[in-house]
Amino acid sequence: MPGAAVAGALSERGEAMEDARTLRHLIVLGDPRRGSFNHQVAECYRDTVRTCHQEAQIRDLYALGFDPLLQTGAPPSDDVAVELGLVHACDVLVFVYPIWFGTPPAIIKGYVERVLGAEFHPADLGGEAAPAPFRLKRFLTLSSSATSLPWLNERGQWLSLRQAFDTYLADLFGFRSAEHVHFESVVEGTRETYIRELLARVEDSARYMCAELAQERHAAKAQAAGQN
Repeated sequence: MPGAAVAGALSERGEAMEDARTLRHLIVLGDPRRGSFNHQVAECYRDTVRTCHQEAQIRDLYALGFDPLLQTGAPPSDDVAVELGLVHACDVLVFVYPIWFGTPPAIIKGYVERVLGAEFHPADLGGEAAPAPFRLKRFLTLSSSATSLPWLNERGQWLSLRQAFDTYLADLFGFRSAEHVHFESVVEGTRETYIRELLARVEDSARYMCAELAQERHAAKAQAAGQN
């Protein structure tokens, strides 16, 4: 049938376009200190991803003047629409921030509420058919702190952060995975050899994520080919 032939051709074309689309990493940076360690982390991750022939873009929330204040009862503003479009277009969302008082900076929490939550409604909570707008995406966090990880663990802050932010957001928004890499004891004057060690871990994390995304695409392509 001509109609079926056309539909088949369009389907194949769509699969080819998806296979050709460059895998994208969206890096959301929340640190007001220009040239900080977290800026180095974001740039290192971006540069490593590009060496893997994938795309990476940094959204420096402070440099953008992002407003973290949630306005209730108002439709999403233009800045939210831009950020939300970038999230939908990416394959992995990467948060980079310092841990302050046991939690992410307010600008990161504001990004979660205004951007990730823009298409989410409280009535959706607890429903069997709750939306999962980011179910095909991965979620990675690269955080730092001036204190050590054992210090954070002793006070329950690390577990609280992982449960209340990483795991909860992954479950709520439907991310397919949520991973967290933390860099401890980063203070002003930290020796360069230690900083280089930490940035090497950033490179490893970026390469691992790139490999995972590439493997998933290859597996999906092989499965699709087997069904034809």
